[in-house]
Amino acid sequence: MMFHVVLTKDEEGWIIAECPALPGCVSQGKTEQEALANIKEAITAWLWAEDQKAAEALPSDQTPLVVAV
Repeated sequence: MMFHVVLTKDEEGWIIAECPALPGCVSQGKTEQEALANIKEAITAWLWAEDQKAAEALPSDQTPLVVAV
């Protein structure tokens, strides 16, 4: 999957990385490379958490499966 990421520099010099498609998915780094590595990790964690919420919302008579696409 590909996501758009917005990078901005704060007043203290940190690079803030945000993924607008995933509400609340924000990270930071001292360099652009570090911020990008951190936002990739944050995106993975965000998607995992959403998957867990979806699995918990299933009725008890349904079995969740993971399918790679």
